[in-house]
Amino acid sequence: MKKSFIIILMAVAYLLTFILGATSGIIHPACYAYIGVLLPFLTAFIYLFTCSKIRSFGAATILNGFVFVIFLIAGEADPAYIIATVILTALAEIIRKVCGYDTIKGVRWSFIPLAFSYFAYISHWWFDTEGSLAAAVEEMRAGYDQMMIPVINNIPMLVVVLVLTIPVAILAMRLAERTLKKTTESFVKNT
Repeated sequence: MKKSFIIILMAVAYLLTFILGATSGIIHPACYAYIGVLLPFLTAFIYLFTCSKIRSFGAATILNGFVFVIFLIAGEADPAYIIATVILTALAEIIRKVCGYDTIKGVRWSFIPLAFSYFAYISHWWFDTEGSLAAAVEEMRAGYDQMMIPVINNIPMLVVVLVLTIPVAILAMRLAERTLKKTTESFVKNT
């Protein structure tokens, strides 16, 4: 019972990182679009702890699956998000299986695709730009849609942020490992 409660708590914490990222858009559309590069500094802790409790298939699936179901219920899941989330989750699960469920190496490498999950959520800006701009007119302050356009059109910045997500994910996981020493020590040090 305690293990199930902890896993549910981790899934809720993971969902809250998505909410934090989405609400950062209140500041400026660039925050919404690019904060995903910083979210691994939070999600690495959640993922490492979840993997310590789930020593088989399922850590990435439970975390992304919980967010997925909530977003489906809330009407926030569009085709781009659905496809990208399934691919990223499958990659994380496959990498962890190949590297070993009981190894820290498996957690480290499988976290990299998982770190892109927030970008799957915001991908609608680039795959359904017209719909995203229309939603901004309805949901956000006046002129927000006009602030979004330069962010959406700045593809080089998006590419830079996506590329930077990889070293940030690696750094974030190393930070999580050093902070959660007992959790990290429970894994085999197959580096």
